[in-house]
Amino acid sequence: MHRMPYFPVCLFSFCSLAFSVAHSSEPAASSYAPVIAKETFERTVERMSREKPRILARHKSLLDERYDLSSKPISGVTMSRGKSVQSGIRVKLPQGVSWETLEKMTPKQIRERGLWPKGFLPLPHPNHSEGGMLFPKFHIDEIKKQEGRDLTRYDLDFVMPDDFLPEFPPAIYFTTRPDLGDVSQGKVVTFKNYYKLFNGILNPKQLEGLRLLVSATPQQQFNATDDRRSVAPHRGVTCFDCHVNGHTNAATHLVGDIRPQEFRHRIDTPSLRGVNIQRLFGSQRAIKTVEDFTEFEQRAAYFDGDPVIAVKKGVNVLERASQVHAMAEFQAILDFPPAPKLDLFGRLDPELATKQELRGEAIFHGKGRCASCHAPPYYTDNSMHNLRAERFFKEQMINGRKASADGPIKTFVLRGIKESPPYLHDGRLLTLEDTVEFFNLVLQTQLNKEEKRDLVAFLRTL
Repeated sequence: MHRMPYFPVCLFSFCSLAFSVAHSSEPAASSYAPVIAKETFERTVERMSREKPRILARHKSLLDERYDLSSKPISGVTMSRGKSVQSGIRVKLPQGVSWETLEKMTPKQIRERGLWPKGFLPLPHPNHSEGGMLFPKFHIDEIKKQEGRDLTRYDLDFVMPDDFLPEFPPAIYFTTRPDLGDVSQGKVVTFKNYYKLFNGILNPKQLEGLRLLVSATPQQQFNATDDRRSVAPHRGVTCFDCHVNGHTNAATHLVGDIRPQEFRHRIDTPSLRGVNIQRLFGSQRAIKTVEDFTEFEQRAAYFDGDPVIAVKKGVNVLERASQVHAMAEFQAILDFPPAPKLDLFGRLDPELATKQELRGEAIFHGKGRCASCHAPPYYTDNSMHNLRAERFFKEQMINGRKASADGPIKTFVLRGIKESPPYLHDGRLLTLEDTVEFFNLVLQTQLNKEEKRDLVAFLRTL
């Protein structure tokens, strides 16, 4: 009797496994994006363009379900260049529930009864399973007018109403020349005008840094490859396409350092104002200098944190000793907007502030516990904190985004905060009133209506 040799048995088992994997209906999970497209560019454009209306309608429906999106500007309160600031709580409460009711409940009770306001849940990207850089139409129009670069995506549009975004174009203030005030001249700074605007104001290294910040380089969605999301082959994006004029236009993206896709956080582009006093950078704030962050952005974050795709699409490798430092030197002189009611310690001047603003400041440093993380004069502690908001809701899927624990997030700077809506790291909070309500529940500080109004009044002075 012949025995089956061991090697053929192993070979047979290996071949069976290989056949089952090759013919599996579900692709294997991977940290990497596919390198080779499985359909032609024309077919991809046709398919994704056809799906676009449905995807946008789904996201608009989510926003309408969560928020009151009507325009309600505050009388007499504007951003630096005159744009109105929106007022009021915009997050919609569950039917039959008040803020006072929620304040009296424990996180567990809110979670078990499903009463956490939907507007306080993580906000997904308009198409979370796809992701990628997405720009407001007003920015797309201006860049197309100035440079001919078209930042339109054939598969997706930006749908957050302009009323809840920063003013455009934003003012520019320099730490080196505070005497000049806003140096933007009311213009969006691009490659076409940067030299004319700033030659004679910046030193040669800063001017070179600015040139690099407004120079287009390939990016995941905007490049020359067939898996781009622009109709025509593209030169790419600039740092100032998101951080317009060294501030922000609320362009959105997904973080590059989380996998799988449904757990990736949506990004609301933070301002670069006051970056010189900050010590943590990146979506998970693991990068310790603005030089490291500048280099990381173009080598990794531009390509969803995938170095394989970066090589394919045209990674821009910056020279550290000159280019990176020049870019960082310019970023380091971007100043906060003036706050005339604050003294040199970042506290309200009693001679200039209203009684309501002074009461709000007392709440900020006392009952509200805001100053525990947001310490003056810049209103940050340059640290990270885990809010553990998942105590209040059950894990759930929202338009492709797994709403679960966010983990530690950076203490954002509050100086100039009224000019940087929407709020929180993913832009889920549309107004300062929404932000106060969110933290009142998360921190369980039990502020009453008057205290909340006073606190918002103080925040608008920063």
